[in-house]
Amino acid sequence: MTIGVALDATGADNQIDGSVRLAHEAATAGLRSAWFGQTFGADSPQLAAIVGREVPALQVGTSAIPVFGRHPLLVSSQAQTAQAATHGRYHLGLALGTKLLTEAGFGIPHERPIARLREFLTALRQLTETGTADFHGELLTATTPIPARVPGAEAGVPLLVAAMGPQALRASGELADGILPYLAGPRALGEHIVPAVTAAAEATGRPAPRIVALVHGVVTDEVDRVRDKAAEQLAFYEQFPSYARVIGLSGGRRAVDVAVIGDERKVTAEVQRYRDAGATEVVFSGTDLAGEADRLRTWALLGELAG
Repeated sequence: MTIGVALDATGADNQIDGSVRLAHEAATAGLRSAWFGQTFGADSPQLAAIVGREVPALQVGTSAIPVFGRHPLLVSSQAQTAQAATHGRYHLGLALGTKLLTEAGFGIPHERPIARLREFLTALRQLTETGTADFHGELLTATTPIPARVPGAEAGVPLLVAAMGPQALRASGELADGILPYLAGPRALGEHIVPAVTAAAEATGRPAPRIVALVHGVVTDEVDRVRDKAAEQLAFYEQFPSYARVIGLSGGRRAVDVAVIGDERKVTAEVQRYRDAGATEVVFSGTDLAGEADRLRTWALLGELAG
């Protein structure tokens, strides 16, 4: 099983330099991958390209670019550039986005997200695999009057989706290479998410999907204090039905209930639970919750488990 971390250097004086420094530390600790979220700030594929080129020991990925407010031609260009820059170590994550951020940020309606995801994946697959597209859907058109291939990215780009609901899982199993579930505990993963996406892939003759489980957690002795801090940070996600649903399926009431916070024994046991539930990769986020010392302690343990 690959074990990685989500890197967040937004508190650094220079986010790019800070991300590279953190990536070097992650590689030294024995971690295998570094992932970057997409916000209205730094461009995640560019950040992954820079970090992946500077730290060749790591796989790098985006988790995840919303399909609203973007176009497959532009995302393909970003992804292929990152793939060429890292010599095949880039992984692209897509997301449905949320009504709140889509409509408040872009001023466009968040309508028919599953249909948009399907069309986006179909057009994007053509572009990343062949450098051409001739796609005319209900919501999107993507054609290539001039070539869209980036030399050096001929191997294509793995396409993953931050999918957790039934329709998104079906679309991901049929059209993507895997999923990036977040705040989905082992119970939700093993009983609902993995069976659904695997069945969809099998029905269309696709290979078994990758299950990259994003886990919010840290190794610490100050469990109560860190749990309270995590509860504040994660409360944002509780307003969205998709997250609320998967937290409930995981046996929790609040997002913090699926966070992994404790000593080395506790975290090791939880990583094993994710493995048993079908995760092919585990990526830890929030490892800076308890401060620098516990972040390094967490990365040391995860590096051992990755080895």
